[in-house]
Amino acid sequence: MNVSIQPRLLSEKEASQYICMSRSCLRQARMDGNRENRTPAPPFIKIGRSVRYLREDLDSWMDSFVRRTHLYQDERAA
Repeated sequence: MNVSIQPRLLSEKEASQYICMSRSCLRQARMDGNRENRTPAPPFIKIGRSVRYLREDLDSWMDSFVRRTHLYQDERAA
């Protein structure tokens, strides 16, 4: 019986693959914090010198970017 275990915590490399974002972009967002006109960094956990990401935090972070309307519709409403 071959059981596949999906870890709850992901390394920076695993997180970057999971959200299809480069490691350097993740690292830069983490260092910059939440700045205007920049994509905010997903929540992360620091354990000693290691940075880890919770899978559910990454899912919530990605869900926060879902658009329900087209950009053109947003511009017309403004």
